[in-house]
Amino acid sequence: MKFTEDHEWLRPEGDLIVVGITEHAAKELGDIVFVELPEVDAMVAQGDEVVVIESVKAASDILAPVDGEIVEVNPKLTANPGLVNDDPLGEGWFFKIRVDDMTVLDDFMDEDEYQDQIA
Repeated sequence: MKFTEDHEWLRPEGDLIVVGITEHAAKELGDIVFVELPEVDAMVAQGDEVVVIESVKAASDILAPVDGEIVEVNPKLTANPGLVNDDPLGEGWFFKIRVDDMTVLDDFMDEDEYQDQIA
């Protein structure tokens, strides 16, 4: 698993990358009450706003960590956005993105580097 400076996690799954937010981010946001997910088959560029999260504290945008095609979104979040709080590294994932080259993950932090960032 890799991590971004924006508190997203990236988990390789075959030729896809599963994207969610870290426990730290979920705690900082507070209780999540709404999640707007991207369209399946959408082509996104790194830095594009792809997910909108609303919590009791604030609204936040989740940015695409890499260039690619959104191939799946987590349908459970529409009915139960609180999954992001309950299981941010598991059932609370947002989307899966297909990339041309999995070596893009080399540009992101490993868990130790991420823990140093949030310490």
